Amino acid sequence: MPSHFKKLFRTLLSFIIAGVFLYLAFRGTNFSDIWKSLQRVDYLLVLLMFPVGITSHWIRAVRWRYLLAPIKEKTSTRNLFSAVMIGYLFNNILPRVGEVVRAYAIGRSESVSKTSALGTVVVERILDMVTFSLVLCSVVVLSPKVLLPFTDNVDAVRPFFLVGSLASLIFFILLFLKGDVVFKLVGFVKPIVPRRFRDPFDRLVQSFLDGFAVAKMRQTFLPIIGLSLLIWSLYASALYFALLAFHDLAHLGLGIDAAIVLLTASSIAYILPAPGAMGTYHSFLTLALVQLYGADSATALSYSIVTHEVGYFMTTGIGLYYFIKDQFRISEAGIDVGTTA
Repeated sequence: MPSHFKKLFRTLLSFIIAGVFLYLAFRGTNFSDIWKSLQRVDYLLVLLMFPVGITSHWIRAVRWRYLLAPIKEKTSTRNLFSAVMIGYLFNNILPRVGEVVRAYAIGRSESVSKTSALGTVVVERILDMVTFSLVLCSVVVLSPKVLLPFTDNVDAVRPFFLVGSLASLIFFILLFLKGDVVFKLVGFVKPIVPRRFRDPFDRLVQSFLDGFAVAKMRQTFLPIIGLSLLIWSLYASALYFALLAFHDLAHLGLGIDAAIVLLTASSIAYILPAPGAMGTYHSFLTLALVQLYGADSATALSYSIVTHEVGYFMTTGIGLYYFIKDQFRISEAGIDVGTTA
């Protein structure tokens, strides 16, 4: 199949996925109940999501500066933040494109290798996965009641999360202090990768190696782990503020632990290739609130609508601002994306 047909197919598939999940989320919904729930929301608390969200994205830019340090010692946090937000803008339109555009944007503004910049984006995604698993496992260990919606035998399950927490921390440390060990482990994976995927796999690993420069990263270990934990804490805080804003959820007594569980659901939703997690986010968060905490479907869906649209329009608006201000050309981005896909 010609490459342009593959790209068209992937684009159509992403919109189909969004449409299917939007249908599943809103199926059988009484829209008047949603409207009533939205009218009982404290929007002053919802507004707190904006500064919290913007701060989390700014901190992501600061962390990226540390990851880029081996490639270029000094980079502008403003340019990094701009690239992050432009990347979100593109992800809100076409999933997975934002990471490539983001690497292109910082390569353009800071004159760094696009391949190396893309490598740091790959590293960042790994850091996000490891950090979040560490946060989730730690919450379960410290507050096992979060497992009650899943199982009555909390004591039997809790040790597995303790092991998961320790494993995540060890992997995090190895990644920075003994990166060569991690790369050897990646090498063991290659033989099981299907032949037709080995070339893309090799390019991905090479981007990872180019972007990470492990030998020079040891001095940045503590700042990066601290910033990573702060980013995910802010994400959870934003969802917690939204829980407080919904008066129809007050009787459930949902705390920060519930916000972290909802963050887990939203993270899974963003993995699926739907533009800006449209539909997938609404379905997963609604399902989590209804099935795990007993919220009524209209209130749960209202919560997912408010939290998703706050994030979506915030990242799209700021991304569009920098897209225009930095004179980012769609044609340039399209060429880059097309040659990389």
